[in-house]
Amino acid sequence: MDINQIRDILPHRFPFLLVDRVIDYKPGEYAVAIKNVTINDNFFPGHFPERPIMPGVLMVEAMAQVGGIVMLQPEVGGSRENFFFAGIDKVRFRKPVIAGDTLIMRMTLIKLQKRFGIAKMEGKAYVGDDLVCEGEFLMATGSE
Repeated sequence: MDINQIRDILPHRFPFLLVDRVIDYKPGEYAVAIKNVTINDNFFPGHFPERPIMPGVLMVEAMAQVGGIVMLQPEVGGSRENFFFAGIDKVRFRKPVIAGDTLIMRMTLIKLQKRFGIAKMEGKAYVGDDLVCEGEFLMATGSE
Protein backbone atom coordinates (compact mmCIF):
# COMPACT_ATOMS: atom_id res chain seq x y z
CA MET A 1 0.00 0.00 0.00
CA ASP A 2 1.62 3.27 -1.06
CA ILE A 3 1.21 6.76 0.40
CA ASN A 4 -1.76 7.60 -1.85
CA GLN A 5 -3.66 4.51 -0.69
CA ILE A 6 -2.76 5.34 2.93
CA ARG A 7 -4.11 8.88 2.44
CA ASP A 8 -7.36 7.39 1.16
CA ILE A 9 -7.75 5.51 4.46
CA LEU A 10 -6.32 7.81 7.14
CA PRO A 11 -7.55 11.39 7.69
CA HIS A 12 -4.08 12.59 8.80
CA ARG A 13 -2.03 14.96 6.63
CA PHE A 14 1.41 16.58 6.76
CA PRO A 15 3.00 17.12 9.19
CA PHE A 16 1.09 14.53 11.18
CA LEU A 17 0.80 11.63 8.75
CA LEU A 18 3.49 9.34 10.14
CA VAL A 19 3.08 6.25 7.93
CA ASP A 20 4.99 6.09 4.63
CA ARG A 21 4.15 2.63 3.30
CA VAL A 22 2.29 -0.54 4.31
CA ILE A 23 4.45 -3.58 3.56
CA ASP A 24 2.21 -6.38 4.88
CA TYR A 25 -1.49 -6.40 5.58
CA LYS A 26 -4.34 -8.78 6.36
CA PRO A 27 -7.68 -6.94 6.47
CA GLY A 28 -9.22 -6.87 9.92
CA GLU A 29 -6.23 -8.65 11.50
CA TYR A 30 -2.91 -6.81 11.24
CA ALA A 31 -0.79 -4.34 9.31
CA VAL A 32 2.96 -3.83 9.06
CA ALA A 33 4.05 -0.39 7.95
CA ILE A 34 7.15 1.78 7.80
CA LYS A 35 8.06 5.33 8.72
CA ASN A 36 11.28 6.56 7.19
CA VAL A 37 12.81 8.75 9.86
CA THR A 38 14.84 11.53 8.24
CA ILE A 39 16.71 14.55 9.53
CA ASN A 40 14.14 16.63 7.61
CA ASP A 41 11.30 15.54 9.94
CA ASN A 42 9.87 18.66 11.56
CA PHE A 43 10.44 17.49 15.17
CA PHE A 44 14.23 17.14 14.98
CA PRO A 45 15.20 20.83 15.32
CA GLY A 46 13.79 20.77 18.85
CA HIS A 47 14.25 17.09 19.84
CA PHE A 48 17.24 17.35 20.15
CA PRO A 49 19.45 19.61 18.02
CA GLU A 50 22.67 17.90 19.14
CA ARG A 51 21.26 14.34 19.10
CA PRO A 52 18.18 13.92 16.88
CA ILE A 53 15.89 11.36 18.53
CA MET A 54 12.32 10.64 17.41
CA PRO A 55 9.98 11.55 20.28
CA GLY A 56 8.38 8.51 21.90
CA VAL A 57 4.91 10.02 21.73
CA LEU A 58 5.29 10.30 17.94
CA MET A 59 6.31 6.64 17.73
CA VAL A 60 3.13 5.80 19.63
CA GLU A 61 1.07 8.04 17.31
CA ALA A 62 2.64 6.43 14.22
CA MET A 63 1.76 3.00 15.60
CA ALA A 64 -1.80 4.13 16.31
CA GLN A 65 -2.08 5.30 12.69
CA VAL A 66 -1.05 1.82 11.55
CA GLY A 67 -3.78 0.51 13.84
CA GLY A 68 -6.16 2.86 12.06
CA ILE A 69 -5.26 1.23 8.75
CA VAL A 70 -6.37 -2.12 10.23
CA MET A 71 -9.54 -0.70 11.79
CA LEU A 72 -10.76 1.59 9.00
CA GLN A 73 -11.59 -1.28 6.69
CA PRO A 74 -14.95 -2.79 5.67
CA GLU A 75 -13.98 -6.10 7.31
CA VAL A 76 -13.94 -4.36 10.70
CA GLY A 77 -16.66 -1.80 10.03
CA GLY A 78 -14.59 1.26 10.91
CA SER A 79 -15.49 4.76 9.80
CA ARG A 80 -12.93 7.46 9.06
CA GLU A 81 -15.27 10.09 10.50
CA ASN A 82 -15.88 8.21 13.77
CA PHE A 83 -12.57 6.65 14.71
CA PHE A 84 -10.48 7.61 17.72
CA PHE A 85 -7.27 6.58 19.47
CA ALA A 86 -8.68 5.93 22.95
CA GLY A 87 -5.81 4.76 25.13
CA ILE A 88 -2.48 3.07 25.63
CA ASP A 89 -1.17 0.65 28.24
CA LYS A 90 2.12 -1.05 28.97
CA VAL A 91 4.08 1.14 26.56
CA ARG A 92 7.84 0.70 26.74
CA PHE A 93 10.56 2.43 24.77
CA ARG A 94 13.46 0.02 24.38
CA LYS A 95 15.95 1.95 22.23
CA PRO A 96 16.10 5.44 20.69
CA VAL A 97 15.04 5.95 17.08
CA ILE A 98 17.31 8.40 15.27
CA ALA A 99 17.47 10.18 11.93
CA GLY A 100 18.27 7.67 9.19
CA ASP A 101 16.36 4.79 10.81
CA THR A 102 13.44 2.98 9.24
CA LEU A 103 10.76 2.37 11.85
CA ILE A 104 8.88 -0.87 11.13
CA MET A 105 5.56 -1.01 12.98
CA ARG A 106 3.26 -4.01 13.40
CA MET A 107 -0.23 -3.55 14.78
CA THR A 108 -2.32 -6.65 15.48
CA LEU A 109 -6.00 -6.70 16.38
CA ILE A 110 -6.34 -8.68 19.61
CA LYS A 111 -9.98 -8.10 20.53
CA LEU A 112 -12.89 -6.39 18.80
CA GLN A 113 -16.14 -5.54 20.54
CA LYS A 114 -18.26 -4.23 17.68
CA ARG A 115 -21.27 -3.74 19.95
CA PHE A 116 -19.35 -1.21 22.05
CA GLY A 117 -17.14 0.10 19.26
CA ILE A 118 -13.93 -0.82 21.10
CA ALA A 119 -10.85 -2.59 19.77
CA LYS A 120 -7.71 -3.68 21.58
CA MET A 121 -4.50 -3.93 19.57
CA GLU A 122 -0.95 -5.04 20.24
CA GLY A 123 1.77 -2.86 18.78
CA LYS A 124 5.46 -3.47 18.26
CA ALA A 125 7.96 -1.24 16.48
CA TYR A 126 11.40 -2.25 15.27
CA VAL A 127 14.51 -0.76 13.72
CA GLY A 128 16.07 -3.70 11.93
CA ASP A 129 15.71 -6.64 14.31
CA ASP A 130 15.76 -4.44 17.43
CA LEU A 131 12.49 -3.90 19.29
CA VAL A 132 12.32 -0.14 19.99
CA CYS A 133 8.75 0.33 21.24
CA GLU A 134 5.82 -1.85 22.29
CA GLY A 135 2.45 -1.44 23.92
CA GLU A 136 -1.27 -2.14 23.99
CA PHE A 137 -3.59 0.24 22.17
CA LEU A 138 -7.28 0.94 22.60
CA MET A 139 -9.24 2.22 19.59
CA ALA A 140 -12.83 3.44 19.62
CA THR A 141 -15.56 4.12 17.12
CA GLY A 142 -18.60 6.18 17.96
CA SER A 143 -20.00 9.67 18.06
CA GLU A 144 -17.67 12.67 17.98
